[in-house]
Amino acid sequence: MNSTLRRTVVVTTAVSIALGLAACGKAGGSSSSSSSSSSSGSSGSQVIGLLLPENQTTRYEQFDKPLFEAEVKQLDPSATVQYDNAGGSAQQQAQQVQTMINQGVKVLVVDAEDATQIKSSVEAAHAKGIKVVAYDRLAEGPIDAYVSFDNEKVGELQGQGLLNALGSKATPSAKVVEIDGDSADPNAAYFKKGFQEAVAGKVDIAYDASGLWKADVAAQKATAAINQLGASNIAAFYSANDGMAAGIVQSMKTAGLSALPIGGQDAQLDAIQRIVAGTQAYTVYKAYKPEADAAAQLAVDLLNGTSISSVATSTSTSLSGDKAPSDLLPAVLVTKANIKSTVVQDGLWSVNQICTADYAAACKADGLQ
Repeated sequence: MNSTLRRTVVVTTAVSIALGLAACGKAGGSSSSSSSSSSSGSSGSQVIGLLLPENQTTRYEQFDKPLFEAEVKQLDPSATVQYDNAGGSAQQQAQQVQTMINQGVKVLVVDAEDATQIKSSVEAAHAKGIKVVAYDRLAEGPIDAYVSFDNEKVGELQGQGLLNALGSKATPSAKVVEIDGDSADPNAAYFKKGFQEAVAGKVDIAYDASGLWKADVAAQKATAAINQLGASNIAAFYSANDGMAAGIVQSMKTAGLSALPIGGQDAQLDAIQRIVAGTQAYTVYKAYKPEADAAAQLAVDLLNGTSISSVATSTSTSLSGDKAPSDLLPAVLVTKANIKSTVVQDGLWSVNQICTADYAAACKADGLQ
């Protein structure tokens, strides 16, 4: 499949299927089977294992899982997908990998809860001849392929979004509170690097802490920053993703700072609604379908012994020094100005989903209705 075409063509019906399947999904750290999943007793002859890291971020169960399963089914009807979610536990994910190894799956697609801790699991799979695709996060160990976004560029987009939102208030003395992701996720370091390079010398990062990808932790860190710096001295907040932004916005509201710029990433529905309402300035949209499609193509190609060179056109090196053929996709900065031409046009969220009763007036003012 042409990689450029795959990245740019959005199949709205597939997203609709994803939403429907997600409604039947099963959250949590236990096994979650779907209509395309094999039974626990499968011999693994044509089985692809899909392991996702957590379910606090809405994207995994609502989009990544059903989109991946649908694309695998389309590419190879004889293949089945065995699915599990780690529920935020690296130990749970290690057990899930071992279970799938024991079941004899041929390919593992893994979004690592902890990219370093999973190395031994990747090595164990590799020793059994199982191909491993790192999904979204570059796991350590002998990875056969990797698909994600240009995550340093994502951080740069976040930085530019913050500077744009600050406008003339973006000065070297403007104090910004930075809440990063979990250091166990290698992407968090890329986001941070890109963000800090984009704003270097233009604002003052006066407080920097990890929110661990959790809204409640991010809220606590934001409150600590407000107490330390003083509410009146803060110009803006940076959140590494939309889930944490939700918690930070609550802390801002409590401190009377709801008018200050804050951004995130993932284009979650609640974040788009906050952008419409003016309580979040921007998000970064990383289209789930092209990423899931690329992962499915890589997995099916590896399953069938087909070359992956047409999909994985670049190379990435993990923290363990292992190199992996890679497909790195582009991301888009989303503000009020382009909600309609991005997430709505792509079918990620409909106007009806965004413009519920609480947001109807703001949607009308923003030209969404």
